[in-house]
Formats: sequence, structure tokens, C-alpha cells
Amino acid sequence: MAALATVNDPEIRRPITDLGMVDKVDVSPDGVVRVGVLLTVAGCPLKDKITRDVTEAVSKVDGVTRVQVDLDVMSEEQRKGLQTKLRGDRGPEKEIPFAKPGSLTRVFAVASGKGGVGKSSVTVNLAAAMAAQGLKVGVVDADIYGHSVPRMLGVSERPTKVEDMIMPPVAHDIKVISVGMFKPEGNTPVVWRGPMLDRALYQFLTDVYWGDLDVLLMDLPPGTGDIAISVAQRMPTAEILVVTTPQQAAAEVAERAGSIAAQTHQQIAGVIENMAWLPCPHCDERISVFGEGGGQTVADALTRTLGARVPLLGQVPIDMRLREGGDEGKPLVLTDPDAPAAAELRRIASGLGKKPTSLKGLKLDISPVKH
Repeated sequence: MAALATVNDPEIRRPITDLGMVDKVDVSPDGVVRVGVLLTVAGCPLKDKITRDVTEAVSKVDGVTRVQVDLDVMSEEQRKGLQTKLRGDRGPEKEIPFAKPGSLTRVFAVASGKGGVGKSSVTVNLAAAMAAQGLKVGVVDADIYGHSVPRMLGVSERPTKVEDMIMPPVAHDIKVISVGMFKPEGNTPVVWRGPMLDRALYQFLTDVYWGDLDVLLMDLPPGTGDIAISVAQRMPTAEILVVTTPQQAAAEVAERAGSIAAQTHQQIAGVIENMAWLPCPHCDERISVFGEGGGQTVADALTRTLGARVPLLGQVPIDMRLREGGDEGKPLVLTDPDAPAAAELRRIASGLGKKPTSLKGLKLDISPVKH
């Protein structure tokens, strides 16, 4: 059992012994061990990994000559017990855990004024960099119409449903959810209007089992439409990250996207200038393909509008490998962390991913009990 306690369920990321997934263990005199494991659902997409991990862990125990793993499926009652263990005995009204006063998860809503500025690439690489730094990270692909995060993270599997909980796929140690995971096969468009968009976002935040996250990144659609308004209403503590490119035309639009914080009373974490320059392949001189100064212009304008300093967090240079990594599902910060673009994104992630150092002032959902 001690060996089995080292095996985590690959979706829930907790020991299978804590989750009630170990049904029985039989040890024969000749050292053959049979382990019965209860899967959360029939056809669990990661059952082969569970089998391998259990076999490997038990094989290390002295005296074990062979391991046989027998898979079965939890009953409805057992699944309900698992849900209660993970989420507590909540009433019919669902809650967004990240919006509760005691939440220690930093939530960043990554926004842009217009499409094509690399907002999703920035989101994915920041998430990967934070996860590589040891943080527990989740990504909500809230760009319902233009969802691209699953491809950029190399996620192909669908979420697993346990009772009314959705277990998000995990890639590069990042939990991720996207409407693209629920669509029929093929590149069919999502044709939804405002209320359905809000409902989808709400389900991503309430029905998905995120566990204890240090950081949640939300990749918003461009502009100030329905999703941006829903995030402000559902997640008023979310900090806005504005992504722009250097040219003034893009900067003006990005400023409008950031200025929504003045009306929603949200905090802006800062501005990231993407595609800031192209390093010359011959002499390393910086070539300003899209002009200069747009990121600082947006930061200065938002500082004046909000009356609080909005920093320019960083300037990410153009790198073809950043685009290639997105197409291949391999973030540049992981495949080539010393590349100039990757180094800048890792530096930005380091600043954003700092954990709170104190619980002072936070309301904790606990009360004293007399024994």
C-alpha cells in the first residue's frame, strides 16, 4: 500500500490510495501480486498509464516477482463518494472556487484589442514556463470562436466526466480546458450568442475539477465583447494582461481592451509587447518589423486612464520557433528555453507567478470545534 500511495491518478493528480481507487491487493507466497484498481469511468483514456505506473511501483517492493493489475470501474455510489472527497458536500448552487475571498490562486485574463498579436502563444508559453518553475497551473481557453490552446499544448484527448465533474486533460503539467475538446470531429465552427458563451465560461470555472492551482490563465477572445464582460462579472479579482504589438494602430486598439478595467474595477497586471523586433540572422541587429514603442504607449495610456501604474512587463522578439512550437504542441520555453523569445517569456512568467507569502487578511472557511 505504501508503494501504491506513490501512484497518482494522471487526471486528478492525487494518490490512488487516497481516492479509493485501490479495490484489493492479493499477495501469493511465490511473490505474485494482484492489484485491483477501480477506474473512475469505463473506457478511461489513461488506463494504460495507470496500469504501467502501478506495475512499476509495486515491482520495486522486495520479494515481488510479478505484478498483475486488474481493472474495474467505480460504482455510481463510489463515484459520488469521490466527488464529495474532491469538492466537498456542496449544495445545488455551484461556486467558482477562484472567485471566493480565500482563494490563493492568481488569475490572469490575457486580453488583446485585436487578433493576430500572438495572445494565445503568449498565454501558452507563460503557462508552460510557470509549470516548469514548479507552479500548479491551469489554462482556460475562453476564446470560444478562435480556440487554439489545445493544439498549442499538444492536447488531443477529451476530458473525462465523473458524475458532474469534468477532469481536464493535462499537457506539460498544465491542466487545460477548451470548447474545442467537446466538438464533433473536424474543424466545425462554434455558432453561439452571448448567453451561451457566458454559460460555457461558467461551466469551465465550476464543473471542471482544477484542484489547488497557483495560477489560472484565461485566454480571452480579442476585444471587449461578451466573454470579457462575463470574466469581469464572474471573476472580478482576475488581473488583466494586455498583449499588443509595437505598431501604433495595434496599440490604440489594445489600449481600448485594457481600459475596460476602468469600468469593471479590475486590476491590470501589465502589458506584454509581442513581436517587438526581429533579430537579423546575419548581424543580430534588431529590425523593427512592426515599428517601435507600442507596448510602452499602451502602458503609459492605461496608467493615465486608471490612475495607477501599469508596467510594461516585457518585449518578446519575433522567433519562427515560437510559431513552429505552437503548431507542434511544444512551447518554445520548454524546447529551447535559452532562445531570446523564450528567455523573455520565462522572465515575465517568473514575475507573474510569485506565490502569496502570507494568509494575513484572508478569510478561511474553517471554524473551531470542541472535542
